[in-house]
Amino acid sequence: MSVNPIIVALDTTDVKYACRLSSQLSEHVGAVKLGLEFFTAHGSAGVREIAKTGMPIFLDLKFHDIPNTVAKTIRALSSLKVFMFTIHTSGGKAMMEAAAKAISETFLYDNPPSVVGVTMLTSLDEGDLKTIGMSDGISGQVERLAKLAQKSGLNGVVCSAHEIETLRKVCGPSFKLVVPGIRPEGSLNSDQKRVMTPREALRKGANYLVIGRPITEANDPVWAVKEIITSIAA
Repeated sequence: MSVNPIIVALDTTDVKYACRLSSQLSEHVGAVKLGLEFFTAHGSAGVREIAKTGMPIFLDLKFHDIPNTVAKTIRALSSLKVFMFTIHTSGGKAMMEAAAKAISETFLYDNPPSVVGVTMLTSLDEGDLKTIGMSDGISGQVERLAKLAQKSGLNGVVCSAHEIETLRKVCGPSFKLVVPGIRPEGSLNSDQKRVMTPREALRKGANYLVIGRPITEANDPVWAVKEIITSIAA
């Protein structure tokens, strides 16, 4: 995996477009993210097509089921050679432990994939939590789930940029923080409610920045990435 922290979210069902964009960006970003939209349309075969471009793949399917099912699903991923994938931390300690165990027992090669837990979706705010019966607030909930994920053997979590500093303090320097909801200066927030610029997020301690539409919907995606890299270095 490249040290480049930018992960481009390929939120599409078009395999040819995804392959073309992956190839165009391969020298400029660290990885691409494939999510439910792409995987539902094309499954493992689609993931293998993107892998042919040589781009590291972050498979964001957010597994959330009983421990045995999640463990078996992770074992089924062994042929895809993704560098990172997601599960939901709200699945609980037993589910996360089963996921970590499945990784150690199945991926018997150097640099097995990292499993990171989704804490709270960045499309949610405090008002949304109240409607689903969570009264502790976003920061308290995210911190609780992140600490549980670490104790359960996960490599890191997905969190919004606004939780980076707190999680870095409570979970230490080696715990991976994957941050979506990243919006370069001047970009629209779209359906993301808890956002931050790439430069701010990295300075606070993020390991990876997940950026989608500001890159994929740009007239020139490579130029958009170069502009982000310039802003980070400023």
